Amino acid sequence: MGALLLGLAMAAQAAGPAQRATVAPRPTSAPAAEQGANTPSADYRLGPGDQIRVQVYQNPDLSIEARVSEQGTINYPLVGAINLGGNTIGQAENKIASALKNGNFLKQPQVNIVLLQVRGNQVAVLGQVQKPGRFPLETTNTRVSDLLAAAGGVTPMGDDTLIVTGTRNGQPFRKVIDIPALFLNQRSQDDITVQGGDTLFVNKAPVYYIYGEAQRPGPYRIERGMTVQQAVAQGGGPTPRGSLNRLRLTRVGPDGRQVETDARLGDPVLPNDVIFVRESLF
Repeated sequence: MGALLLGLAMAAQAAGPAQRATVAPRPTSAPAAEQGANTPSADYRLGPGDQIRVQVYQNPDLSIEARVSEQGTINYPLVGAINLGGNTIGQAENKIASALKNGNFLKQPQVNIVLLQVRGNQVAVLGQVQKPGRFPLETTNTRVSDLLAAAGGVTPMGDDTLIVTGTRNGQPFRKVIDIPALFLNQRSQDDITVQGGDTLFVNKAPVYYIYGEAQRPGPYRIERGMTVQQAVAQGGGPTPRGSLNRLRLTRVGPDGRQVETDARLGDPVLPNDVIFVRESLF
């Protein structure tokens, strides 16, 4: 009898792990190679245009691919329209599972969502940046500096300011941000969080023009606080025939008329100024 009981106990111990292994784990959404770059962060929120795949464990008929509509909804079998816009992936999974359970279609639905293509929460970065285009917001705390970095930074002819436009609380939103101060932490509060649908625009930097007896005449970018002397130096300085003491400055006045004056080396340079380097008298 003792041997029989010992044999039964050993058989039960051996069978235990096998029985536990038959409990189905939560299914994975897709092979690792398929998820790749489209795997969102935990706080990514679905938006209009996002392409998703919905999978229900052991119910292939309920597995579909859908695009989130402009109203933030998808049409799902048995349930109909479900609003997923603004939900994280986890929240959207729970919402579909609850709809299937509350409709008495499944007792314990296990829903998994794969984000196939991000289109809803995007921000446009335009103008004088190295890689203009549309960039997806994969987190809810993406900031202006993050998107500038993603766009490769500002081109040499880009302005020192950028303009952020969009909507906040249903109202038009516009903010002008100083780029150097943004990265030097002088005005870090301007490194605002962007939202889907925002546009970041970097305009061309203001320019001045230099001609006459200058080594390299032509248009040049105005640096912050630039003086006439610095402007001439950027053009290579005067030729052997030119003179720093005989500079003429043409500037458009408030009335739109051009005003020509003698330029002093310490005068500030304004957008569209024209500096003429005249010949030396001797």
